[in-house]
Amino acid sequence: MRTVLIVGAGVAGSTAAYWLARQGMSVTVVERAAGDRSSGSPVDVRGPAYDVAARMGVLPRLRSAATRATGISAVDRNGRRIGWAPIQVGRGIEIPRSDLAAILADAERDAAEYRYGDTVRTLRQDAAGVEVTFERAEPQRFDLVVGADGLHSQVRELAFGTGFIEHLGMYVATVDLTGDADGDTVLMHNAPGRMAAVHPATGRGIAAFIFRDGARYDHRDTARHIEVVAAAYAGMGWRVPELLDRMRTAGDIYFDSVSRVRLDTWARGRIVLLGDAASCVSLLGDGSSLAIAGAATLSECIAVGRDDPASALGEYERRHRRLVMPRQRWMDPGSRVIVPATAAGVVARNTALRVTAGIRPARKLTRCVRNLVSTPS
Repeated sequence: MRTVLIVGAGVAGSTAAYWLARQGMSVTVVERAAGDRSSGSPVDVRGPAYDVAARMGVLPRLRSAATRATGISAVDRNGRRIGWAPIQVGRGIEIPRSDLAAILADAERDAAEYRYGDTVRTLRQDAAGVEVTFERAEPQRFDLVVGADGLHSQVRELAFGTGFIEHLGMYVATVDLTGDADGDTVLMHNAPGRMAAVHPATGRGIAAFIFRDGARYDHRDTARHIEVVAAAYAGMGWRVPELLDRMRTAGDIYFDSVSRVRLDTWARGRIVLLGDAASCVSLLGDGSSLAIAGAATLSECIAVGRDDPASALGEYERRHRRLVMPRQRWMDPGSRVIVPATAAGVVARNTALRVTAGIRPARKLTRCVRNLVSTPS
């Protein structure tokens, strides 16, 4: 394996590009978007991902772009705070997803060829490589194709088929709040099945809407996304009307379902999946850390088994699944804590916040109130 195509220039794809280029491989990255995204919810870089970022030399840039949030508090419809819990304890960085992806891409942009505004159309592989056609570029052959193109992966659909996404009945929408970054506490306001939050980030705030909805929406229909969020939050108090106005006039918003991706295998011949394309664990912020760690593991396995692709890709999957599976199991109870479906669930969660306000809880709100996961919601 000497030439590799990475589909997707997000967190997983950019990290993989860095490490595979460092091994002397010829790396091409294609990204459907015209450039780096400017929106996206805050995510974590911790655990094995923190060590990977340190080896890449990007920790100073990550720290400079990190959010300023040190705690989280619920508020009532009039803005009065209800309890508090820390969201950063121990070694780790919380950073807007868009900033993280851009910093990782810049780390090795000169050593890899990045093509924006393009993606794959067909994949046809044999024992020695993969013939790839693109929407814009000329066809090309690669020794390896890495699908790092997220929840709605084109590579996964072409090589593995469909039916691997489990929609968990929730959606997330975020929008930047330029000039609105005061304080160091995430403020969230809940109604049954809905949560709105304002998150302080470096130089700007981030508004987030997480709500329960079992319908399916086209993930590229921005106008429809705004309509859906506005309808879901109609009549809600606190700052919600103002935040909805910000979303309506924003140039870029993030909107997607909270979903879980499950496949029996992440590799098929010379095609392998990475990050959310292989094992989406959206909602709790762990997906980016898993993507970074997985990209490094994939690169290490390829370095050892470059002449034996099946063995290398199998070892990557065996090692990385040990990190992924516990996070996937935690998604359902975690969602009940963040967005309780009933008024009783909201009261129970806020009561837990009041209790934990005077003690030293665990790493994140979802860990602080684990006892709530069995509460009917």
